[in-house]
Amino acid sequence: MQNFNYPKAEKLKKNTEISLLFEKGKWRTSGNLRIIILKDKPNLPIESGKFGVSVSKRYFKRAVHRNRVKRLLRECYRLNKDLFKNAFGEKTIAMLFWVSSDMPQKFQDVEAQFIKLCEAQKK
Repeated sequence: MQNFNYPKAEKLKKNTEISLLFEKGKWRTSGNLRIIILKDKPNLPIESGKFGVSVSKRYFKRAVHRNRVKRLLRECYRLNKDLFKNAFGEKTIAMLFWVSSDMPQKFQDVEAQFIKLCEAQKK
């Protein structure tokens, strides 16, 4: 049975982890999605996988719209967590961004871009 939850322990919240991610992480882009990833390495051990989402105020001025896109991104990760972990690894810190001022029409559009991003990483 698949694990479809997104517990508090899995959320990327700490400023130290986020700044480390921006300093040493690698960027990938697919459509309107951009992700920054930091994988577990011997010189930089990561205890557990963490995941966060962000939508810029530059693209969506209204908080209602930003929150809607963030909900879609979190839901996309939650439902495709196994695919994400197979592509990027179990012990990975990652943050997902929406980099377009276009509001996604439906969840399936966002999910298709997320799957494409994970598939591109596998290759």
